[in-house]
Parts: sequence; structure tokens; C-alpha cells
Amino acid sequence: MPSFRWSAVTPGGEVMHGVTEAADRASVVERLQRQGQVVLRAEPADGRWRLSDLLQIELGGRRGIDRATLGEVTRELAIMLGAGQDLDRALRFVVENVGNTRARAILAEVRDKVRSGSSLAAALAAEPRSFSRLYVGLVRAGEAGGTLPATLDRLAGLLERERSLTSSMRAALIYPAVLVIAAIGSIFLLLDYVLPQFTPIFEQAGAELPASTRALMLLGQMTGAAAPWLLVAAVAVVLIARRALAAPALRLKVDRFLLRLPVAGRLLQETLAARLTRTLGTLLQNGMPLISALAIAKDALGNLAAAAAVDAASVEAKAGRGLARPLREAGLFPARTVHLLQLGEEAAQLAAMSLKAADIHDEQARLIVQRIVALAIPIITITMGLAVAGIVGALLTALLSLNDLAV
Repeated sequence: MPSFRWSAVTPGGEVMHGVTEAADRASVVERLQRQGQVVLRAEPADGRWRLSDLLQIELGGRRGIDRATLGEVTRELAIMLGAGQDLDRALRFVVENVGNTRARAILAEVRDKVRSGSSLAAALAAEPRSFSRLYVGLVRAGEAGGTLPATLDRLAGLLERERSLTSSMRAALIYPAVLVIAAIGSIFLLLDYVLPQFTPIFEQAGAELPASTRALMLLGQMTGAAAPWLLVAAVAVVLIARRALAAPALRLKVDRFLLRLPVAGRLLQETLAARLTRTLGTLLQNGMPLISALAIAKDALGNLAAAAAVDAASVEAKAGRGLARPLREAGLFPARTVHLLQLGEEAAQLAAMSLKAADIHDEQARLIVQRIVALAIPIITITMGLAVAGIVGALLTALLSLNDLAV
């Protein structure tokens, strides 16, 4: 009996791969569909792994839709469905109008699966690199409750808020980053190019150079010789760190340490609190049970320490002991988060209070970034000025010593 290599998406949104013996391809597809899986492909296995298989399994396959395009597509789908259009026509509209080639191909595959009888949530789950568990879970809840247009509208708002917060932070940090690069480049240029131009002059004069000038010239020689190796070492450190952080135990310690940092830790806490409360509020507003909403919100955090705290709070909430108290005991979220969630639980308005808390945390994160930038810019400017002044001063001192020697 021939073997068939297949890929499918489970009801939980996980992509599975395997090899199954069957009479023909149709039997494999039918067997997987009976198990509730969405078949991505099923083809004869010839006993060899293809390069495409290795890329898909080891490297995660192709890239997904970027956040900006996903927000636009979600908003357009919500508008089309809210205007009374059927799902197929709405999907055709977004496929024809999306500007990104990769996004157009992915959305075309989603539309093909929907036209073949799959639900929208199952079709989206087949593209886990583009549509997260949060996205798929909300769409599934919207389809089940008959409120898909309103659900997509809330989801678009969620994506736009997250994008707005991220964009504002990146925009605020661009100027300090440019200053740092300019400072490093200027100092490297002075040490590696400008100072060596004066070395023959000093050698011919035979003058005893000041200690500061000799130290700078030695530093310039070392910088020029070690620059390629420093670049290689930096790349190696990044690769080793990424591999080491793949271990959950080490990643948990690092994530907990980052949350305890004085300034950056507070910014990270505010950002995680905004992500948690906005995700939780959107899910609850869409009718999802608290425990299921916490499970999805936990995966959206991106910080293992915070995710573990939410997981522990979920266990306490499932036992009927509330959500706010275990989050307070974890000590990883701002006190404002815990207080607002507690008010929401007591007033039976957890969804509304979570969304209000998200707005507050968004604003707090923006204010912290503004303060960091306002403090960092003068510090970087003064440091760069002092470094350049020190190099130029050492060079001028050496030149003046040559003049004294000539006299």
C-alpha cells in the first residue's frame, strides 16, 4: 500500500506533519477530515525528504502577513461584511485590493478553503504564521455567535491599537538610535583614520608624545585591527544568545530579570499590561469565557514570566478565587492593572474595565518612552562631544609639543 506525506491543521490551530499508508490520496484526506483537521497537502511519499519539507519543518516555512497589512485587511473585511456582503465576495475584495504579493497569495488560499466548505476560522488556522491563536479564536467565536462583522471590527481595533503603540515607540527611539550610531561612527573614524595620518609626522620628529596621545594611537591601531573580529564576535554572540534563550528555563529567568530592571522594566511592565488587558477585554467583549480568554491572552504576551503569572491566575480564577489577587501576588504587573481588574470583577464589568486599563497603560508606556528619549538625547550628545573633544585635544597637545621641540 502506498504512503502519503501530509500536512494538516488541528482544531486547536497546530500544524501537524506525518506519513500515512492508504489506498489513494482521497482516503488520506477523508481520514484527516474525519479527525477534524484541515488538510494543507497530501502527496505520495517517495522515501526522500524534499528541500521544501525541510524548510517547512525546520525553518517554519514562508513568512506570514505583516501586522500593518493584517490590520488593513481585517478592517476591510469588517466593513464589507457589515455592509451586508457575503463572505466570499468580501474575501475576493480584499484579495484583489491588497498591495502585498505575499499577503494576496495567503488570502487567496484562505478564500479557496472557504469556497471549498471550510469555515473562516479553520481556513485562517491553516496559516499560523499570519493569523495568531487570538485572531483565529475571535473569528471562531464570531462565526459561532453570528457576530462576525462586529468581531472583525473589534479585532481590527485591537490590531490598530497595538500597531499604534509599537509605531509610536519606534518613532520616538529613532533619533536616539541615530545619535548613537553617529557617535560610534565619529569616534571610530577619528581613531581608525584621522589619528593614523599623524603617526608618520610624530615618528619623523622623534618627539616624546604625551601619554594621552600614545594611548589614543594604540587604541586606534587596536580598533582598526580588531574591527572585523568584533563584528564576527557580535554576530556569534547574537546567535548563541538566541539559541540559549530557546531553552524555557533560561528564557524564564531572563524575562523575569527584564521585568525587574529600573526603567526598562517598568516600560516592559506597562507594555505587557496593555497587551494583556486589551486582549482579555476584547475576548470577553466577544463572549468568550474567562478561562479560555486567559489562555489566549497568555500566549499573546511574549514574556514567559508574565505568561506564567497569568497561567497561575487562570488556575485560581477557575477555582473561583478571582483573577486580581494572584496577579497582585506575582508582582509582575503594575498595581493599576490589578486594581482595575479587581474593580471589574466586583462590578461584573471585567471586559469594559480591561479595555479602560489598556488605554491607561498605552498612555503610560508612551509617557515613559518620551521621558527616556528626553533624558537620553542630551546624555548621548554630551558623551559624544566629550569623546570627540578628548581625541582632538590629545592630538592638539601632541602637535603643540612638536612646535615646542622645533623652537
